[in-house]
Amino acid sequence: MILNRYILHDFREWRKRKDRKPLILRGARQVGKTTIVKEFSKEFKYFISLNLELKKDIRYFNDFDDVDKILEALLFDKSIPIDKLSDTLLFIDEIQESPKAIKLLRYFYENYSNLCVISAGSLLEFTLRKTENLPVGRVEFLYLHPFNFSEYLLANNKENVVNLLNQIPFNNNHFKSVLELFHRYSIIGGMPEIIKTDLEYKSISELTRVYESIVQTYKNDIEKYTSNNSERRVIKHILNSAHLVIDERIKFQNFANSNYKSREVSEQMRNLEDAKIISLIYPTTNTSLSILPDRKKSPRLQYLDTGILNYNLKIQSDLLKLDDFTSAYKGAIIPHIINQELISLNSKSNESLAFWVREKKQSSAEVDLVIKVENLIIPIEIKSGPNGKLRSLHQFMDSCGHHYAIRMYGGKLEIQKAKTISGTDYYLMNMPYFLASQIYEYAEWFINNPVYK
Repeated sequence: MILNRYILHDFREWRKRKDRKPLILRGARQVGKTTIVKEFSKEFKYFISLNLELKKDIRYFNDFDDVDKILEALLFDKSIPIDKLSDTLLFIDEIQESPKAIKLLRYFYENYSNLCVISAGSLLEFTLRKTENLPVGRVEFLYLHPFNFSEYLLANNKENVVNLLNQIPFNNNHFKSVLELFHRYSIIGGMPEIIKTDLEYKSISELTRVYESIVQTYKNDIEKYTSNNSERRVIKHILNSAHLVIDERIKFQNFANSNYKSREVSEQMRNLEDAKIISLIYPTTNTSLSILPDRKKSPRLQYLDTGILNYNLKIQSDLLKLDDFTSAYKGAIIPHIINQELISLNSKSNESLAFWVREKKQSSAEVDLVIKVENLIIPIEIKSGPNGKLRSLHQFMDSCGHHYAIRMYGGKLEIQKAKTISGTDYYLMNMPYFLASQIYEYAEWFINNPVYK
């Protein structure tokens, strides 16, 4: 499998910076953190890889109290000259096993800024939450997510298709062939081991054991998320039922037909968010300026990966029979994969997505996503119906002060003039689902194109 993930660009930019700080790579289990760092290490002459789950590696941090002695011992054991630090990558994996190592990261920055240091770990968020004297301002973070569609294509040796996606506007002559590839990706998802297995066997049935292994790994981690049996019962219920409410906004109180209280569920949802297994997408009521999620309103629930969601729902074989996924599982699968695509672009911060609502007694409205492009908040609807039925989008356009809207759907790229029910003129860019990870580039092209001013 070709490993060409976009976070490698972030690694390279980080390496070039003079003010580079030790990097903590964050992300859920099994999204490929260790693998991608080892891929990046090929660009260095020297590579020191430590796994702090191993006694032979954690001893460096147990035996010494300062980075001078730690680095001296490492360079001696690995036969690396001291004057080669600028061409050396130090990778501290499973760093959650040593809070001391986390605290010492600041001194690598202060004393050895010419050395590239990356750390990562399983369930690292929980250790960071509990670590006193976290070296804030002396470290920086990157976030790794499952493969997005473009990365999936690169893994499949289809760089030519990625080039098509990056050419704005997309050539609709290639629509059908790219949509077929996107459907396969939407079915299996973006977990690295799943993609690797699918490339090898080309059969959904061969993926079952891999999905089950991933799901069981997350469930086995329950002990690490929780501190007592009551919390374990709540988080187990969430893991066993979250996929069943993926098509609706959720309430913490009595979540998924349980008797659990709002506080019990919200605390364990936070644990699962910290583990990056789920995320909560909150609504905003803003149509201009900044997107401010309203955490007092009911959120939507997003899984780490659509392939795992499909596996839990037991619908993958059904999806294989469909030419259009728009209505798959109550219309929830396509919005979920598009959310996943947009989340995958956010490697430098933990910022969440948002959707738009207007909740009034006589007239409620909801737009699937909103994104900020330049100084505008652009609404994104995800559906296949004619624009005359885009009533919520119309209400947004009546109040937003600009005339740009996007619809993600199962058709070809086209831009058309449209009018709201109240008579507001606007331009609607209809984008095929598979362009989701290019949506910011398309939105900038759209609003800066003189034709649509």
